[in-house]
Amino acid sequence: MSRWDSHTFTPAAGTRVHAAALGPRDTPEVVCVHGLGCSYRYWLPFARALAPHARTVAPDLPGFGRTRGPRRALGIRQLSLALADWLRATGRGPTVLVANSIGCQIVVDLAVHAPELVGPVVLDGPTFDRRARSLWTQTARLLRDIPWESPALWPPLLTSYAECGPRRALRTCRYALDDPVESKLHLLRTPVVVARGARDPVVPEAWAREVTALLPQGRLLSVPGAGHAVHFSAPGALARVTLDLLPGRARDTDGDAPR
Repeated sequence: MSRWDSHTFTPAAGTRVHAAALGPRDTPEVVCVHGLGCSYRYWLPFARALAPHARTVAPDLPGFGRTRGPRRALGIRQLSLALADWLRATGRGPTVLVANSIGCQIVVDLAVHAPELVGPVVLDGPTFDRRARSLWTQTARLLRDIPWESPALWPPLLTSYAECGPRRALRTCRYALDDPVESKLHLLRTPVVVARGARDPVVPEAWAREVTALLPQGRLLSVPGAGHAVHFSAPGALARVTLDLLPGRARDTDGDAPR
């Protein structure tokens, strides 16, 4: 399984939303929501780790990856509305959602206006620490994260950033910095795992603990040695907790779970 096994383009959110998928069609499904400037590409290691137990579907939100977007960048609410439209257009929901970085903010916002679409959730590196909502602070933290990420992350990441362009990435980041995610966490009323790489400077341990405490059904997972992109650098660890959230799969994967 070196590649995604299918690509679809679905009319939704005023565009044609691209999504890549990997895994058997007769298994439970997991939908992945990418972070700032990213796309379906950097979810592939995680999708491989989940197969053959689950099918991973990774959509590109408008303006990112292979999904065309409007000329102006979209804010967190607009991106979560786009995700909701795609989920409805494809007949999904409630579904297991795994999100990374500002994708976590998008999923949390989804619970504000479309809670019926939200199943169990994994928040992988949830942004932004409310004590550090500064573009310069976050840029410095991202630079400190570089040594803790796999070198294999950079090709898919750079390709994705080239697709969305620096202007869209910067504007989206500013929208995300203005999003008070902590005020909405109580609306996620499904089981939620907050996953944090133990080396992640973007998501300090204190912030990860605060996020977890604000969730009605939250628990914290710390992944040793990992940085901000746990799903890429430690996909097996994230896959194991994700499988625990799937219907009928809880705690029954001993002996054949991802490593």
